[in-house]
This record gives sequence, structure tokens and C-alpha cells, in this order.
Amino acid sequence: MNQGIIPIQEKRQYKGWRMTQTWEHLLFAHWAVSPKALRGLIPAGLELDTHDGFAWISVIPFLLTRVRLRHLFPVPYVTTFPEINVRTYVKAGSTRGVYFLSLDTSHLLVTGIAKYWYRLPYYHARMDFRPHATRIDFQSERRPEKTPAFCGSYWPVSEPALAGENTLEHWLTERYTLFCQCKKTKRLYYANVYHEPWMLQRADAHIQANSMLSPLSLTVSEKPDLMVYARGVESYIWPLERLSLPEGERSQ
Repeated sequence: MNQGIIPIQEKRQYKGWRMTQTWEHLLFAHWAVSPKALRGLIPAGLELDTHDGFAWISVIPFLLTRVRLRHLFPVPYVTTFPEINVRTYVKAGSTRGVYFLSLDTSHLLVTGIAKYWYRLPYYHARMDFRPHATRIDFQSERRPEKTPAFCGSYWPVSEPALAGENTLEHWLTERYTLFCQCKKTKRLYYANVYHEPWMLQRADAHIQANSMLSPLSLTVSEKPDLMVYARGVESYIWPLERLSLPEGERSQ
């Protein structure tokens, strides 16, 4: 767990980004589900992406660090905080990306900013992130109801390596577009994201509680179908752009 995060190698190439973040100590906990179970959770205009006939949903606890807006210095007490995301995998035309079903964070200001700028379903939660020499302890309870919640520990069990291009791990993690929908207007947007390819490690976990999927009425096994760990990457995020839909899909 002592390998360093992966920095962007040539920052001068990336113009026009709005925000930079470093994502650290990530657990990618993945479940295969029936496409029918997820279709109703995805806006018209986006297509569920599937792998060998299955849709996938992921719960991802991690730590955000070095968060800052372009042309601004990092703001104390705003640059480092834990987060846990629930996401699935979609495409618009030939562009594959991710669609977030929920994002919980402990930072109330960030929750408001992210909702406004990126139309993302952020929630405020009480969180505890504790890194140890051989494991990460992570706990989250959404406020004020204390649910959904996550409580567990996770750790890598292999050496870091790039995922092979045709592997499931590559399909799940090497995605550089996020899609979102404005809650009020129902318009679809996308934002491009860039980071160096993930160095992934097989992971194990002791999950004591996980109700992150309960609001979605999804039934999954207690143990994820696949778990991988990543020490982290430096990322750059571009502004939202309106997603142009084919004529027949605009009224849906």
C-alpha cells in the first residue's frame, strides 16, 4: 500500500480543465446485475453498457486530496476529504462513460458546489477514513437518517499492474467521461475526465455493513463479484457540456 499516486505526466497538453483532484486509496467493489434491474435508473438518451450480457454497479470508497479549481490555490480544510460513490456504466453513441447514482461526502460545501456545477446527486454524510500500514478503514452514514451506510476495511492482495485491454477490470475502470442529468430540466450533460491509466491490485475486504444500494431497490450478493484496489491517480475534470441527442430521443 506504499506505492505512490500516479501523476499526470505532461500537464501542458491538457487545456481548458476546470478542476483537479487526486483520488487515493480506492476500493472498486463491483457487482454484476441484470440490465433490467438498472434500466429504470438511467435517463433516456443514455444506454446501459454491458459486459458479457451483464450490467455492472459499483460502490467506491476513497479519499479526495489536492482538490482545487483552475487558477486558484488549494483552500485549507476543503482540499482533503473522504467520499463514497455508487456508479454504473453507460454509453452515448460510441462514447463509454459512467453515470453516478449517488455520491456521499463529508464536506458540506463541496456537496453544494458539485450539485450546482456538475449536476451530480451528492449527499452529505458523516465519514471516517483511517489509513493503516496494511489496510484502510472506512465508515460512512448519510445525514440525517444515518442510512444508507457503509462500514468496512479493505486492502490489496497483489502487486499493482495495468489492466489488460480486454479484461473486465479495464472495462470497468478505464472510462474518461461522466454523464449526468439536470434534475430540474432533465437535460443530459457530460464532462471529460483525464488521468493516467489505473495501476490496479486485487483486493480483499471485511465489509461489516453496506446499504449503499438500498435506495435503488437492488438486490445483490453480500460479497462483491470483483474487488480491486488502487493507490491513486491525479485527475483533471473539464466543464459540463450539453449532450446532443438524436431527434427521436429528445422528447423522451
